[in-house]
This record gives sequence, C-alpha cells and structure tokens, in this order.
Amino acid sequence: MATAASNESDILENAKRVLPADYTPSEDEEYMNEIQQHYFRVLLIEWKRSIHDAADQTLQSLQDGPIREADLNDRASSETDWGIELRTRDRQRKLISKIDSALRRIDEGEYGYCEVTGDPIGLRRLIARPVATMTVEAQEAHERREKVSRDD
Repeated sequence: MATAASNESDILENAKRVLPADYTPSEDEEYMNEIQQHYFRVLLIEWKRSIHDAADQTLQSLQDGPIREADLNDRASSETDWGIELRTRDRQRKLISKIDSALRRIDEGEYGYCEVTGDPIGLRRLIARPVATMTVEAQEAHERREKVSRDD
C-alpha cells in the first residue's frame, strides 16, 4: 500500500509540474488534450487523498475510545452521529474505486468519453463529477431504464 501511495505521489507531482498554476480546462482547447488529462489526474488523486485523510481521522476517533455520554439521550445522539459518519465513510470507500477506475481510463486514453456512445462527456460535467462515465443523455436514458425495470 505504501508503494502505491508513493507512486501516486510521484504521479501527482509530475502532473502538477506540467499544469500552469491557475489552469482550468476550457472549451477553446482540444478536448482531452494532455494538459486536461493532467488536470483531471491531479483533481482525482487529490480527491482520493482527501477521502483517505478523512477516513484516517474517523479511524483515529474510533480508536480513541467508546462513547462515554452519561445521559441516555446524549449517548443515543452520539451513536446516531457515528452511524452517519460510518455510512459516509462506506460511500466514500466505494467512491475510491470509481476514482481508481477514472485514473485507469486516463492512463488508457478513454477518460472523458462516454462508455455507452463514445461521445465526449464534456468538460463542465467532468469538472462537476470527475468520475462520470456517461454523457448526461446516456446517464438519463440509463436511469429511465433502471426505473422501468424497478417498476416491473
């Protein structure tokens, strides 16, 4: 695991060196050019790092000791808060696999293109949701099909 983190740090530093300090992808550029790919790589790796940092803080808090609220209502409230925190961490754990998948797609030259249609996903959508794998239209169609199959 330490090797993977070290390797990711090297990749992150190399990508940051290529990017201008105040760079933001623009529609005026060639879609998914090298600089845009570096931009999204940095965005994804930093997002992943922040998730790991938050998980480490949660783990440390859990290791610091059990809930010691004297009042039953306070204890119930604290336990509810911890339950929400742990569910959040579980969702973020699943998000890490999506981030890793997006990083693989960058490496393979497939990032930014819809997995259904092959069309460009679009910069605005990728900036808003860097792990997106479909265009808005393909995602909406997918969700409609899911809803229909659930209703059956």
